[in-house]
Amino acid sequence: IPELDAVVGIGSNGKICDIIREILLDKQAVCSYGAKTELSMEGGRIISTEPFYAYIKIAEGCSNNCTYCAIPSIRGKYRSRRMENIVKEARWLAENGVTELVVVAQDTTRYGEDIYGKSMLPELLTALCEIDGFKWIRTLYCYPERITDELLDVIAKEDKLVKYLDMPIQHCNKTILKRMNRHGDRETLTALIKKIREKIPNVTLRTTLITGFPGETEEQFEELCEFVKEIRFERLGCFAYSPEEGTPAEKFEDQVPLKDRERRAEIIMEEQMIISDSLNEAALDSEVEVVCEGFDRYAECYYGRSQADAPEIDGKIFFLSEDKVRVGEYVKVKIDDTMDYDLIGSKM
Repeated sequence: IPELDAVVGIGSNGKICDIIREILLDKQAVCSYGAKTELSMEGGRIISTEPFYAYIKIAEGCSNNCTYCAIPSIRGKYRSRRMENIVKEARWLAENGVTELVVVAQDTTRYGEDIYGKSMLPELLTALCEIDGFKWIRTLYCYPERITDELLDVIAKEDKLVKYLDMPIQHCNKTILKRMNRHGDRETLTALIKKIREKIPNVTLRTTLITGFPGETEEQFEELCEFVKEIRFERLGCFAYSPEEGTPAEKFEDQVPLKDRERRAEIIMEEQMIISDSLNEAALDSEVEVVCEGFDRYAECYYGRSQADAPEIDGKIFFLSEDKVRVGEYVKVKIDDTMDYDLIGSKM
């Protein structure tokens, strides 16, 4: 289940299991898995989401070693799955009613480097598009330094690939990014985003940012604010830096006070709300395809998502319909109002 993994920690798996054994009545319910790099990535599949969409994990672990992140310690180094196994699982999902496939890994753009010698994400996405049954295929967690022209060309060409790119950049200041063990700077990120928007017209760009990383000055934060205003990301999440156990950044001496970290995150999200309001206003009177996710009995209307919205993390589209709409059904909706990050309309 991509949404749920074994209980593992930064240190010894066995120690964690011993603690859980003391809590659980069934002392046979917990086992120690040994080395993280030996955990199997294959096997039978359970769908725990709504039946019309599913996540498919194409790799496990991470080798980027960002200084703020404990994932390499928790999950081990990056390990890609064999492409034929991913395609087989995806075909099974399609045969069982999944119409929206969400491709995930800690870094999807790194897929295949460890077993094929180069990034194979473009080839994998092309193969997934050949499977009957999928309507939308979405890719999350693309690192900016590994976004290639080949990948952008595939996204632009394949109809099943939604014109949506999730690219967590964390910051734009070169010094802060270097301390994070991330690559790039404001100039290279701006150039990349310009290229993405040129190659994929009407693309929805999502990113995540961290404020208050150790050593972040007010000037560096102001640069991040200016960058957000300039780029106008369609989707953006911002989080105040939180030290993670066992990471290098946890031991950095120049920690930013919590109240400053949180204040900066609030400022970024206030700026993003202004941008979102403007983009939503521009969507008025447009017609969009929406997958129905359910019926809100309090608002007395249906709700769902467009290609521009990933499950669980982005906004919703609430819509009225004279006809009954099934969960998982794709319908045309005319947008006639907005509400914070959400849109409101009527089924056509």
